[in-house]
Amino acid sequence: MTLQEQRGMLAVALMAAFADGQKADAEREEIKRIAESLGAQAAGLNVSVLLQDVLLKRVTLAQAVADLKEPEHRQLAYELALGVCDADGAQSPAEAKFLAALKQQLGADAGVNMQADALAAITDAPASVASDSALQAPPAGAAVDRVALDKSIQNHAMLCGALELLPQSWASMAIIPLQVKMVYGIGQAHGASLDASMVKEFIAAAGVGLTSQYIEQFGRKLLGGLLGKVAGGLGRGVGSAGAGMAMSFATTYALGQLAVRYYGGGRQMSTQLLRDTFQSLLGPARQMGTTLLPQIQERARTLNAAKVLDMVRQPLSKQL
Repeated sequence: MTLQEQRGMLAVALMAAFADGQKADAEREEIKRIAESLGAQAAGLNVSVLLQDVLLKRVTLAQAVADLKEPEHRQLAYELALGVCDADGAQSPAEAKFLAALKQQLGADAGVNMQADALAAITDAPASVASDSALQAPPAGAAVDRVALDKSIQNHAMLCGALELLPQSWASMAIIPLQVKMVYGIGQAHGASLDASMVKEFIAAAGVGLTSQYIEQFGRKLLGGLLGKVAGGLGRGVGSAGAGMAMSFATTYALGQLAVRYYGGGRQMSTQLLRDTFQSLLGPARQMGTTLLPQIQERARTLNAAKVLDMVRQPLSKQL
């Protein structure tokens, strides 16, 4: 992927992130921070300037799409925008309008395949967690199996880390739904009656922006050269993939352990305490990810599209 194509792809992602015009200040600042940090990784692409161009509307959607010449890059741009718009829940009318405009700009005659079934299975998964019969709250007074919870959290973290090692562009879309399902299952194990919106509020309170996390996951792959034509295999070395793997593993593991403390303590933690505790858990989680790297790599080698979609769809008790 050329520098011009990278610029167009990332511009579409940022436009999708700001499409609803209602992002909270904290989320907006996080997206800006991520875009700026990605700029340090990009050779020749000034991401900070691109971010300003998007915010100030100095670059249009038509201009961004015009940079994408190959059909697979246009398809990827739509998948990326769809994932960004769905990352924090149901699409707003403004986001739906943006996606419709993007689809029109991309042009179905250019070979854009929206992969509706696969994307819907991933991006809609958080909204369906409350229907998982295997995740119903245990009887009152039932003991919580901490060993099983810790094992599930580690398995989820390893899976999310492994997804960062895959060459497929859609892989990162599965990370957020899997995190939501993990937290939901932990809450249910402690007897909490939850729905997907409550889980997302908990994740946001911990300081993990869903949209910004998605931008970061995809941006790392984009600027790491993953989005070129990949013949197969893992598609990139451990060195270039290491940052994404480590971050996704650590974020998922820390979220899981935070959820255990939060729901196990009767949901009494303040927002500030949630954020402070989450930050304190990230360091040990990163160290654990380094230790488990060989196992995470092995997990990545066993994954394919069918397995990932099945994991997102299945109840927590069956997917790992």
